[in-house]
Amino acid sequence: MFRIELDVNPVTESRLRKILDSSTDPEAFASKVISFQISELKRGITNLLIDLSRLEEKYKISSSEFYSQFQQGKTEDKSDFLIWAGLYEMLQRNEQQLRELE
Repeated sequence: MFRIELDVNPVTESRLRKILDSSTDPEAFASKVISFQISELKRGITNLLIDLSRLEEKYKISSSEFYSQFQQGKTEDKSDFLIWAGLYEMLQRNEQQLRELE
């Protein structure tokens, strides 16, 4: 058996305990939590890809090529580029988390 310890406030702990106590199948509950997280990551990735594609169209360059240039200091420090880099980093993190959960 695997035990999980969470550091949450007492109200959250109480609410979560009620859910777990009413669950007849803890494995199914855990699977649903994981499935929910996977769905949220996929939704986030889709939204990030939409935002990135707008920037790619605007500047006529792929996000991976832009990010490579950004990391090398070859881009301006304009707000679009700072946002673009942040969106690309979020996409990379979300994709990594998704690979780890699937």
